[in-house]
Amino acid sequence: MASQPQPVRPAGRAITAEDAPLQLSAPECRKGIGDLITKPDSAQRIDGVQVEPYSLWPDDRGYFTEIIRLGQGLPAGFPAESTQVSAALSYPGTIKAFHYHLHQTDFWAPVQGMFQVALADLRTGSPTFGRRNTFYAGVLRPWRILIPPGVAHGYKVIGEGPAMLVYVTDRHYNPEDEGRLPYDHPGINYDWETQYK
Repeated sequence: MASQPQPVRPAGRAITAEDAPLQLSAPECRKGIGDLITKPDSAQRIDGVQVEPYSLWPDDRGYFTEIIRLGQGLPAGFPAESTQVSAALSYPGTIKAFHYHLHQTDFWAPVQGMFQVALADLRTGSPTFGRRNTFYAGVLRPWRILIPPGVAHGYKVIGEGPAMLVYVTDRHYNPEDEGRLPYDHPGINYDWETQYK
């Protein structure tokens, strides 16, 4: 599917204070899902977002997968002393959005079910400020996604069963580093409705 243009005007609604380590603002986007990312190396990815497929080894007992090997792959630079591994199980139709971080990098591995992953670039100095990306990832498309600081992220569980996201962060949880925006933020203007009816 061809990428749709995403006209964005820089918004004056700053999210962070002027002295914050990262300058973030809410974009003003038209309603939609942004660029649908269907290849890991898509040129439409938000600057700094990286994607890599991972392998599943199924057999008659279920399946096995590796999430991370410290010092290798996309999170190779994550320091062992502060890396945290967490997991979230969500039920069908659940929307968890939007979070962003000033320092923390996230590495997501959807290991059960399917997710509609939504990203939005809030970094005012980024070449992709205001761009939105959508990924359909999970057992039908086993991708791991690296999300840099300043990129708002969230997801919706799609399908009929629960879904589990294993996520690895390059630092321990710090509530002062995490910001939140509502899933229906008027500037991000993300369309969580089913797209292909």
